[in-house]
Formats: sequence, C-alpha cells, structure tokens
Amino acid sequence: MSFPLLTATAALPAIGAIATAAVPAARRTAAKWTALLFSLGTLVLAGVVFARFEPGGDRYQLTESHAWIKDFGVRYELGVDGIGVALLGLTALLIPFVILAGWHDADPDGKTSSRWRPTQGFFALILMVEAMVILSFEATDVFLFYILFEAMLIPMYFLIGGFGDRAHSGTEENAAAQRSYAAVKFLLYNLAGGLIMLAAVIGLYVVAGSFSLSEIAAARADGTLEMASSTEKWLFLGFFFAFAVKAPLWPLHTWLPNAMGEATTPVAVLITAVVDKVGTFAMLRFCLQLFPEASKWATPVIIVLALVSIIYGALLAVGQRDIKRLIAYASISHFGFIVLGIFAMTSQGQSGATLYMVNHGISTAALMLVAGFLITRRGSRLIADYGGVQKVAPVLAGTFLIGGLATLSLPGLAPFVSEFLVLVGAFSAYPAAGVVATVGIVLAALYVLVLYQRTMTGPVEESVRAMPDLRVRELAVALPLIALLVFLGVFPKPVTEIVNPAVQHTMQDVQKKDPQPEVEAAK
Repeated sequence: MSFPLLTATAALPAIGAIATAAVPAARRTAAKWTALLFSLGTLVLAGVVFARFEPGGDRYQLTESHAWIKDFGVRYELGVDGIGVALLGLTALLIPFVILAGWHDADPDGKTSSRWRPTQGFFALILMVEAMVILSFEATDVFLFYILFEAMLIPMYFLIGGFGDRAHSGTEENAAAQRSYAAVKFLLYNLAGGLIMLAAVIGLYVVAGSFSLSEIAAARADGTLEMASSTEKWLFLGFFFAFAVKAPLWPLHTWLPNAMGEATTPVAVLITAVVDKVGTFAMLRFCLQLFPEASKWATPVIIVLALVSIIYGALLAVGQRDIKRLIAYASISHFGFIVLGIFAMTSQGQSGATLYMVNHGISTAALMLVAGFLITRRGSRLIADYGGVQKVAPVLAGTFLIGGLATLSLPGLAPFVSEFLVLVGAFSAYPAAGVVATVGIVLAALYVLVLYQRTMTGPVEESVRAMPDLRVRELAVALPLIALLVFLGVFPKPVTEIVNPAVQHTMQDVQKKDPQPEVEAAK
C-alpha cells in the first residue's frame, strides 16, 4: 500500500492544531513555535506533492479511496489535478507567513481579559482551517467536499468574532459588537449557501446514485447517466450559489468587507487569500465538470455578474477611507476577474483564472500583511491618519508599494500574467466583456496609487514621526512574498505547466474549443 501523501498533507496541520491547543496556557511562545513548525512541515509535504505530480499524467493523481458511509455510498476519496495542486501549494505556502505576521495578535493587551484572547486557540484555529482547506482541494467525493466546505466555517467564525483588530477606533464594547456582527454575517451568508448546496448534493445523488466525482463524470461521458436539462440547471444553480457566496461574487459579497475589516490582519489574509479560493476552485472542479450544459446555459448571466463585481468592487475601493476595507473591495474586483476567466470557457481564460487565484493570494497577502504592520504601529485603519511614512520607514513603504503595484497588475509582477490571460480569453469569446473588464484595471491603478500617495508621501504627520521601520520578523514575512511576486511575474512556467493540462480536461468537459482568430498569422 502506497503512502497516503494527500491525507498526510491535510492531517499534519490538524495534528498541529491539537498539539498547539494542548500547550499550557502560560507557554504562549511555545504554542507559537509549535504552530509555525507544523505549518512548515505541511509546506514540505506540499512540496513533495508538487514533485510527485506529473503534469502530463492522469487527470487525478496520488489518489486515495476508502469506504466511509457505505449505506449512503459516501467514500473518502482524494485526488489532485493541476488546479488542486497549485492551490494546495498556495495554502501551504501562505500559512507560515500568516502565523509569523500574527505572532503577537492573540497576546493579552491589557484591555481585554486574556481568557478571551488565548494564544493557543488562535494558532490552533489557523492550522485547523489550513487542514480543511487543503483537504477540500483534494476531495473527489462530492459529499466529503460538502462536509469540508461547511466545517471550515466553524474555526473561521471564532477567528473573526473572537480575535478582532486592535486598531478599532471605538470603545472595546463597540469593537466587540462589530466583531460579533461581522462573524455572524459571515456565518449566516455561508451557511445559507451551504444549505442550498446540500439540497443540490442530495439531488445529485438521487439522479446519479453516487457521490464520486470520477464515477459521475465517467457515467455522463459514456452516456450511461442522462440528466434532464431542467434537473441539471437546478442542480447547477444550487452548487453555484454556494460557491458564489464563498468566492465572493456580487451581489453575495457583502459579508467580506465586514469580516476583513473586523478580523486581525492575518485572519483577513486567511479569508481572502485562502478560504475564498475554495469557491472559485469548486466552480472549475464541480460546476463545469458535473453540469457542463447548465454551465454554458448560465454563462451570459454569470459573466455579467463578474463584470459588475469588477467595476463595483473597484469603484467602492476608490472611495474607501479604511485601509483594510479598501483591500477587501479590491479583492471583490479581483474575484470578478477570476470568475470571468472561468466562464469565458477558453483555455487562456481558465488558465489565467487559476493562475490569478495563486497570484492574487500572494499579492493580497503581501499588501494586507504590510498594511497590518503599518496599522499596528499607528493604531488606526483610517487613511487620513497617515502621511509621509516613506520618509521615516522607507522599507515598509517600499514593500507596501510593491504589494500595491502587484495588486494593480503591473507588468513584471505575478498578477499581470494572470490578468492578461483572463482578458485575452474574455476578448476572444466575449469582446464586449473584455472591454468592460479593462475599466477595472484603470480603477485599480487609481485606488492603489491614491492609497500610497495619501499614506506614504507628503509631509510627515506628527503621529507617524517616530514610526519604526520593519523589524526582522516582519521582513521575514514581507520579503519572500515580494520575491515570489517578482519571480512568478517573469517566470510563471512552474505554475502554468501544472495548470494547463487540467484546464484542457475542463475544456473537454464542457466541449468547448478556443475561438479561431479571424486573421491567420503569416507563415
């Protein structure tokens, strides 16, 4: 029997969560190091998955399959394609930085009782989220995926509601109320989507007689499973609604700015750079593969929703006064690009969307974490409370600028490649959609450069005059992320060569081919 590598990759952070929670309450530093070491071990295992994955091999590799709930045909089935491998690697990569960035975020601060900010619980919850997200990228049983899709809400709820941002401008009572509101809103929105998805999962089992993704796809391909058009459309809508909430796609996005604004900065990164990727990933793995005809039927409406997300998110980001909420609305705009790439139904669009998920995770983590270091120093999230920071903390300002330039997809940085591919895919299939999406790029330049100008340039505000520059721990967070943005900006091949074969399988699922150019290239 071969070593269950995928199970081990998800089990290690789960074991780490238990070990971290078991550290005695007085030994906070030991708990932090325990969490960090387990996250680094998970990163090593993710590297082994990368090394053993063969881009030109079977669609799903490193597979595991065991009976789980026999009476209902539920199996513990795992397998990764190129898209799953890329996102698994992103998750394992970001968690050590999240832990390092939040090193002191759950320490007692003298304002709240230490029992409400247990360090062990904070880092244990982060590792538990990592375990569930990684397993969701590996699950090829629909019911298993659904369990993970819903279960990850529980630790996220406690991370948002129990460990809030200390830079809140109001009283502690008001801050606690805002955290509670954001956590409940996050939970209710995602539970509503999950309940609708549960009905669709049950309906799929009634129609197909199986929860196995590979069995259902094979039965559809060889004609032994025929699904009525109306049934397929309803099931697709049930799945897509849940994924659109998680993504988040307009108009189901309103929980995100509240959650990111009230959570600690590392948890905000966990939300938008890791957890939300499960939604867009699932659109590729489940919606397009299980319901190809319904996916094509819904494409015009979904593209409109994606375009609204792009423009709406960018416009609201332009008008924000709160740094963290600005980044949240920018993420809504970016997720619109990802959904546009997926449903453009072209290989360039879907490759770009997958690459966008990876690059957005890295760029948002870089920008948000450096913004968190800035906010921690000043104690305020308001843009108006800053000015002239680059004169007193040039390294902080420089890393903040690079993170911002990556967010607006500057050529030479990683997000440019993915955004370019998405736009090429959109233009080739839906030229008007490509034109509208391009407006989002212009608006991105506006909100990023205005943010930098108002916080980093100009006269030095008295409140930031004594602001220290990045410390060693903070540099250990920011510099590797910046280096990755540059590396993948000039050499994206390590990701694209893994992703492209999986995209071709998805294109075959929906029986789509790339549009032929109207003018042939000269020979």
